Amino acid sequence: MTPGARIAAAAALLDEIAGGVPAEKALTGWARRSRFAGSGDRAAIRDHVFDALRRWRSTAALGGGTTGRARMIGLLRSHGQDPAALFTGEGHAPAALTEAEASPPADLPAEALLDLPDWLLAPLRETLGPDFENTAEMLRHRAPVFLRVNTAKTDPDQVVAALSSDGISCRPHALCATALEVTEGARRIGQSRAYLDGLVELQDVASQSVTAELPLAEAGLVLDYCAGGGGKTLAMAARHRARYVAHDAHPQRLKDLPERARRAGVSVEIADRAALGRSAPFDLVLTDVPCSGSGAWRRSPEGKWALTPEALQTLNATQDAILDAAVPLVAPQGVLAYATCSLLRAENRDRIEAFLARHPDWQVTYQRQYTPLDGGDGFFAAHLTRKTDAA
Repeated sequence: MTPGARIAAAAALLDEIAGGVPAEKALTGWARRSRFAGSGDRAAIRDHVFDALRRWRSTAALGGGTTGRARMIGLLRSHGQDPAALFTGEGHAPAALTEAEASPPADLPAEALLDLPDWLLAPLRETLGPDFENTAEMLRHRAPVFLRVNTAKTDPDQVVAALSSDGISCRPHALCATALEVTEGARRIGQSRAYLDGLVELQDVASQSVTAELPLAEAGLVLDYCAGGGGKTLAMAARHRARYVAHDAHPQRLKDLPERARRAGVSVEIADRAALGRSAPFDLVLTDVPCSGSGAWRRSPEGKWALTPEALQTLNATQDAILDAAVPLVAPQGVLAYATCSLLRAENRDRIEAFLARHPDWQVTYQRQYTPLDGGDGFFAAHLTRKTDAA
């Protein structure tokens, strides 16, 4: 496909997404219908679509409209490119620019350039303070790719060498000792020997740091209560020998965990809610709760525009309920850890304060907010223990 044809395909996909089709579904459907497209075409079109989703407001403002065509015009302008060079009408390229489209807007609202919904501007300013604008700008760009070195099998130096032999370049990241930032060859990771042999897992550096800070030294029995795919379970198991139990309200999310654990050389049990009661109490219970995902909007930009105040309130109620349900699973001297991949105070510090109001016999022993300025996704983590006299 020519560059112009890729632009035309991305514009059509953006119209589908604006009409309510999830981005991944739209991209998968297009790929199935377009067998002529090679892997490079699919990758380029995917990049165009996700770049536009990250800049949904500014591309519309720069392109003079909300159609996929207008957003692609705006996206090219945001990258400093002249859209007329690709909007030629030749072959499968989009039609040439009209007179109106050829003139870029003179002034853009400052809010549009932040690429955030209006209702989130104040909450994010409150949470991020002087870092707000820089963080908003980072959310407009693609996230780095990070790998977690499986220290149960290897060390970072060996992994860097193994990946290099497969054409993948990495460098350490200061935020976490197990993290490698991929600087070249990210699309080769899934077929690399290091990945297939369980030497590395894909995991954001801030997510790795959240896991690395968990107090595992004295833990013999650990529960990952909202395990999802089990990435944090595997990271804990690589770091400290204990009995690990993974649970999720949606068990299908855990379907790949047994094979991933086997590949990583660690042991993980999967348990339903009834089994948790029989295994409790746990020395550490990690609740990596459902959240807005605002810290990871570089990777999943649709969420930025789908979140509503009502949805956020529903999430807050779910987060409170999960914390309350986890309390009886924690051993008297154990730790209840709370984590989100969110930048919003309403999901983070406010939830911890609400928990302490409901459970005055508990206290905070650790709390940290990560933002993209730290190098990875936005995350929040807190550790809670019972007060000594209550225990």
